[in-house]
Amino acid sequence: MAICINMIGLIWHYLYSSLLRSWMKWILRKFTGKCELQRICASTVQGAERTMKIESSLESSRIEVLKTSVTVSEMNVASRVHDIMEIKKVSIQKNPKFKSDLQACLLQISGFKKLFAEVENLRKQPFDSSNKKHEDMLMKLWRLLMPHVHLESRITKQWGDIGFQGDDPKTDFRGMGMLGLHNLVFFGDHYTETARQVLSHSNHPKIGYSYAIVGINLTEMAYSMMKSGLLKAHFCNLVPGVPQLHHFHQFYCYLMYEFDQFWFKEGPSSIMEFNQYREQFHEKIKQLLQDPKTVLELNFNK
Repeated sequence: MAICINMIGLIWHYLYSSLLRSWMKWILRKFTGKCELQRICASTVQGAERTMKIESSLESSRIEVLKTSVTVSEMNVASRVHDIMEIKKVSIQKNPKFKSDLQACLLQISGFKKLFAEVENLRKQPFDSSNKKHEDMLMKLWRLLMPHVHLESRITKQWGDIGFQGDDPKTDFRGMGMLGLHNLVFFGDHYTETARQVLSHSNHPKIGYSYAIVGINLTEMAYSMMKSGLLKAHFCNLVPGVPQLHHFHQFYCYLMYEFDQFWFKEGPSSIMEFNQYREQFHEKIKQLLQDPKTVLELNFNK
């Protein structure tokens, strides 16, 4: 039964994508005088809904110039918009907003791909003790979180006070590389008091958790959501143009703050239940991100 249903689904998808969709687009073009891209821009406001519909339309096109527009670089967006308007015979005089609307969508599409490449590069970059910039960033993290405590040496059990597992934090960055350290430092640097409060909460005698280790775990969560495309709607609604690396860091800060709130609200019996509550938190964030109108920003006044 399941095989039959799958076969029917595949046949319908083939018929729709190869025949019915093109036929429907042709009829709508004749009826409205506008191509699908124009209709999308006219019927939606700037943000995730419009950009993701434009991306889907371009990816489904049989015209190579349109199909490859979702991978065009930021510097070539303007010329690609010009090419699309020529192919689709869109008059700038009759449709003055279409050019800027389509350009904004392509910038968001290319910008998301570029941002993921930056995030990926940081993740693949291992922490290097011989790299002064890496060491300076690690020392900065300590100063941000423990401003009144002197770090006795580079290799010391004191690192456990901010949630690292061993005497040398570099071993904890193996999974997420420098991306984990960049995230932790950004949170401590831009939301210093909040980061210190979260660190204080993490030292709860009964249900405390390892601040840095959980922080790196949340880096993995943010990274996986970006890789899967779940963060696309969030960034499209948050940034009208090209998303930058600091926007990813801001989302990470949202996760750090919200996880701390979630953890103590749920009240697990011990840290041994971390994986269970981590997955519950993960599901909660994924559900929020599935709303095409979502924007997840820090809110300290809830």
